Amino acid sequence: MRQPVGAPVSEPTTRLGNWFAKPLFWQPQYALFVSETTFLPVLAPLAPAVRLSVRFPDDLAATLRAHGVTEYFIDREIAAMDDVVVSKTDSRQVVGVLNEFAIMASRIRAIHPAWDPLQIAVELAGVPVGIRQSEYVFPDIGLHEVVKRASNRSPNDG
Repeated sequence: MRQPVGAPVSEPTTRLGNWFAKPLFWQPQYALFVSETTFLPVLAPLAPAVRLSVRFPDDLAATLRAHGVTEYFIDREIAAMDDVVVSKTDSRQVVGVLNEFAIMASRIRAIHPAWDPLQIAVELAGVPVGIRQSEYVFPDIGLHEVVKRASNRSPNDG
């Protein structure tokens, strides 16, 4: 992405937390993003990589719409993504989820070659991921929990 690699951001400005990505060397190439908070997957075209951070919010918005998230939440989340910091994650869980989703996304694509990346990302969001030893979470359920918590807060809460 031709940006300097900074230190991990400990306090994200978004409800969905920090996002981390892994390239998928498909034809065409994609980047698989995963939310550190919910493990929600988002697929975005990789090329041109130098503009990926600028294009990602649009791909995230499309993914959130596909999950039935309100425009109000989407607008606030995208607005909170103004500053981009490229960093490595210290979380082995995030790395593990990225690796598992990359394998699953490639398998889904092989089984359903007509599916677009958004359909693949939505399908992945319904797959339970094992984290924190024997606990499993579903990214789509985690997303809706974050949205629900955000909607229960007053507009003045931030």
